[in-house]
Amino acid sequence: MAHVAEWKKKEVERLAEIIKSHPVVALVDVAGVPAYPLSKMREKLRGKALLRVSRNTLIELAIKKAAKELGKPELEKLVDYIQGGAAILATEMNPFKLYKLLEESKTPAPAKPGVPVPRDVVVPAGPTPLSPGPVVGEMQALGIPARIERGKVTIQKDTVVLKAGEIITPQLANILNKLGIEPLEVGLNLLAAYEDGIIYTPEVLAIDEEEYINMLQQAYMHAFNLSVNIAYPTAQTIEAIIQKAFLNAKSVAVEAGYITKETAGDIFGKAFRVALLIAQQLPEELLDEKTKELLNQQAQLAVAAQPQPEEEKVEEVEEEEEEEASEEEALAGLGALFG
Repeated sequence: MAHVAEWKKKEVERLAEIIKSHPVVALVDVAGVPAYPLSKMREKLRGKALLRVSRNTLIELAIKKAAKELGKPELEKLVDYIQGGAAILATEMNPFKLYKLLEESKTPAPAKPGVPVPRDVVVPAGPTPLSPGPVVGEMQALGIPARIERGKVTIQKDTVVLKAGEIITPQLANILNKLGIEPLEVGLNLLAAYEDGIIYTPEVLAIDEEEYINMLQQAYMHAFNLSVNIAYPTAQTIEAIIQKAFLNAKSVAVEAGYITKETAGDIFGKAFRVALLIAQQLPEELLDEKTKELLNQQAQLAVAAQPQPEEEKVEEVEEEEEEEASEEEALAGLGALFG
């Protein structure tokens, strides 16, 4: 750098020091960002990141210098992403948070001919503030269904006029500006970010947070179910494991007829149901009145539980009060039947 201007030498030194003193170094494109929005962006980044705008050639020299002095050859690969009006953005924030901050800081901007749009541009249906005139024909020529209603130009349906990445034509820019639709964004575009030997590009950093949260929740549930099923105790699963063990032990005890405080109700209930099934197979003259009443109630409940065709369903107007016999009374009647 013997024949290089002194200010350039100092700028490279300054940039290299910035790069070496921060764990995360990003390249951002400031081309096309007006002075005022850029100053507002600096305010938002204050205390979070350091933004240094410089010439691309000086940024390249500074990155190579810092990579050599730090002994980090991976850092030098960052120069491959220098383009447009590049600037250094150094921070301790991880690249994903940095990318999200930059995207959230962008503001809408009016349409400009020859500029690609970042996302689909939709002209919404409904009335517009525009008065009748040649604008109706201009819209229709661009595929926008417009007509005059109540003295105003009205869009008949939502219309996608540009897909993400397509270029704004002069005619479309004129219409979008008249409608007050701002399809562009003003802000810092992240070109690439370096951290711990890895270069992150926008495609990697632009994650769908909701999708990843759902994936983490599903992974947690799979791990939880596996832990419970193989009886692997953790702070999160021990309660479910104990509950499952209790229910399994109770089921075995009920099937075996082993009476405890926890199983007595289920065992007697099972015996009651079996007794009713037996009673259904006996001649009616062998049944006492209590047993007949219980069997009749069971039959009515079975009929009521059957699905009925829609036209045969009748809304109940009156509520009938039925006296429910206790299991003890039922068992007493069946006990008399079987001696």
